[in-house]
Amino acid sequence: VQLQAFGGGLVQVGGSLRLSCAASGGTFSRNGMGWFRQAPGKEREFVSTINWDSAYTYYTDSVKGRFTISRDNAENTLYLQMNSLKPEDTAVYYCAARDSMFYGVYPSQYQYWGQGTQVTVSS
Repeated sequence: VQLQAFGGGLVQVGGSLRLSCAASGGTFSRNGMGWFRQAPGKEREFVSTINWDSAYTYYTDSVKGRFTISRDNAENTLYLQMNSLKPEDTAVYYCAARDSMFYGVYPSQYQYWGQGTQVTVSS
């Protein structure tokens, strides 16, 4: 499975961005998917995850009510809609896929990773 994340950029506090992750080389509809982020000097952290049929989603507390994860299995694409962005959301965002159909919150649960896309929120 190959993953390519895009859609990052520079945005002001309170703004919005939509990240996309295009998947290829596998059966996307059978993969649980997730978004993680890594800020400078910090470890990679969980942001959000979704299971194969979008029936279940889960978010880290700091993004609940602001971020929405979704997927389009027909288009082999994962999304992360980010609203009300804050400076602390600044990080490189990674999409990830796991061989299980169900969601996961730990990086070790994922076998495939995209290259990351930079999100910078300026105050």
